[in-house]
Amino acid sequence: MTLTELQDTLPDYARDLKLNLQTVLAQTELTEQQTWTVAAACALASRNPKLSETILAEAAAKLAPAQFSSAKAAFAIMGMNNIFYRFRHFVAGGEYDQIPARLRMQSIRNHGGDPVDFELACLAVSTINGCEACVKSHAAVVREKGVSAEAVVASVRIASTLHAVAGILEAC
Repeated sequence: MTLTELQDTLPDYARDLKLNLQTVLAQTELTEQQTWTVAAACALASRNPKLSETILAEAAAKLAPAQFSSAKAAFAIMGMNNIFYRFRHFVAGGEYDQIPARLRMQSIRNHGGDPVDFELACLAVSTINGCEACVKSHAAVVREKGVSAEAVVASVRIASTLHAVAGILEAC
């Protein structure tokens, strides 16, 4: 299914999402590589097979294989880290902060793609997964690496739109 075909399946009451889906994938604040790295990771995080299949097909055509793989790695590692660090946030520190995570996280350093784009994808996926600690951490990292506030928000627009589209697809 193409992106246009997917948009056409959205009901009239989701017209805003249909339009937003077009615009968030063409934002000038992000490079094409950043857009499709974030979109691939967010589509997977949104957990809708139809959306994932469509976005991944588009992303695979626009990204180098290593970059495409790094988008999937961002989804995978954040799926684990967001739960762990959200737990730490929920229990508000104390003795839990002193206990090591002891979770393998090598893909954060060895994902094979552009480091900034990987971090933007991690930020966007963390937003979908609702992990405040990870959102703050990845936002700080990309800002330190020179990414503008507008680009950060652009990545979150992709996350919010894809997540909402996934919900509509599940409901229909």
